[in-house]
Amino acid sequence: MDYASNLDRAMDATPDFEGQSERFSYPDAAAQKDGAFTRLTNLSDIADALGRDPEHIHSALQRELGTNGKLEDGRARYNGTFSGSDLDAAIDSYVQEFVLCSECGLPDTRLVRENRNLMLRCDACGAFRPVTKRSTSSQNQNREAVEEGSTYEVKITGTGRKGDGVAEKGKYTIFVPGAQEGDVVQIYIKNISGNLAFARLA
Repeated sequence: MDYASNLDRAMDATPDFEGQSERFSYPDAAAQKDGAFTRLTNLSDIADALGRDPEHIHSALQRELGTNGKLEDGRARYNGTFSGSDLDAAIDSYVQEFVLCSECGLPDTRLVRENRNLMLRCDACGAFRPVTKRSTSSQNQNREAVEEGSTYEVKITGTGRKGDGVAEKGKYTIFVPGAQEGDVVQIYIKNISGNLAFARLA
């Protein structure tokens, strides 16, 4: 049997590798209004799907939403009124920062502490990068404000779970339906929730 035949046999015997990005999914946020609070009733399910500690996700969501909250028995409560879409957007932002590999885009990652620095290590491609919390104090004066009803030019740097374009401006993560990664677009800010902004193409 010649080399080509052996190679064909070997390739036939090798299982196809399907990247986890195709099967990666996590539940939509189950938001429940409770007076002056909003409950996220399925945080533990989301944490299980992401392979992350619920407390870590909860802390990050508080930062993204610009509010305080409480975590108890896998359920989170946040001060203020937030829709399911608000919470979904905050979770998508968490996934981009703390779950997906910036090199291969797969979610096969782990958060590890190295020399007191939090690192995101990818088990799929071996890449690793530091994870740094966005400053909320000393850099505030240098950040650009984003206001509802205003128009801005932004560059789309990512894609949300539901296909929306994602841009960053100052402390804000902006979701823009209909925009694609790499686009530079004019956007109109429809509403703001904490550090999240929701826009449409202008």
